[in-house]
Amino acid sequence: MIISASRRTDIPAFYAKWFVNRLREGYCTVPNPFNPKQISRISLRPEDVDVIVFWTRYPDPLVPFLNELDDRGYRYYFLYTLMHNPRALDPKSPSHKRSLYTFRRLSNRIGNEKIIWRYDPMVFTPITDPNFHMTTYERIAEQLKGYTNRSIISIVDIYGKARKRLKLLEMKGIPIMQPTEENLSELMKSIAVSAKINGMKIQSCAEEPRLALYGIPPGKCIDDKLIRHVFGIEITFQKDPSQRSLCGCVASRDIGMYDTCLFGCVYCYAATRFDRARERHSNSDPDAPSLTGFFRKFEQ
Repeated sequence: MIISASRRTDIPAFYAKWFVNRLREGYCTVPNPFNPKQISRISLRPEDVDVIVFWTRYPDPLVPFLNELDDRGYRYYFLYTLMHNPRALDPKSPSHKRSLYTFRRLSNRIGNEKIIWRYDPMVFTPITDPNFHMTTYERIAEQLKGYTNRSIISIVDIYGKARKRLKLLEMKGIPIMQPTEENLSELMKSIAVSAKINGMKIQSCAEEPRLALYGIPPGKCIDDKLIRHVFGIEITFQKDPSQRSLCGCVASRDIGMYDTCLFGCVYCYAATRFDRARERHSNSDPDAPSLTGFFRKFEQ
């Protein structure tokens, strides 16, 4: 079994203590996002977990516990989102300088095969146009040379949860834009070249296969081939049926919850209301079986 921690929230950044406590207990519980009274119990015992995949913008709070994860026999790798968007889009993400420092330090700690750079999602606005992303990606790729050998990119999909926030952004003069095919082609070709020059395999996440025409083939974030190569184990090669049709990831169990991340990215698909996320985080209990402790009454 592969544990996804998590597409729904940044567990390393905001719930590291809870996560480690659940490893110590050997299980966690996860409410169904569409029916909170339906609770799944997921084993986290080392013998039941093939690999843990961490999705994060800021793994620092989890880093002090990595020795314990190693001692307990867990295998893991990180999908690390590192961009340099204006604060209008990413108001509470770690500073670019801090993110680079943390990425490099983590790479030195676990090895560059176990940390994958996600430059995603790319949002196109008047202040983050294709030229912005071309320049930014190239600069970050140079700064991460030798610290990772894989990069994943995607273009933002606008979900209903984010439409109201993006409408407010548009009222401030920053509307979402669609690049022309010519501009998109130029951008993707540039990204592919930057990745190659800096020793990275480039792939897309849940994007149309046409990006392969520009040198960016479709890939998998939760990747059976990567896991086989890095950890020497065989896992399922079956696509995760709960993900989008264009997502190539293999099956996993996600232990996160929506509306619990505090980064406040305006395009976020995992947050309906940021005030709810703050409330759930403030009500969190690091000793509770579920992520926030909010659902304890259903877990008796």
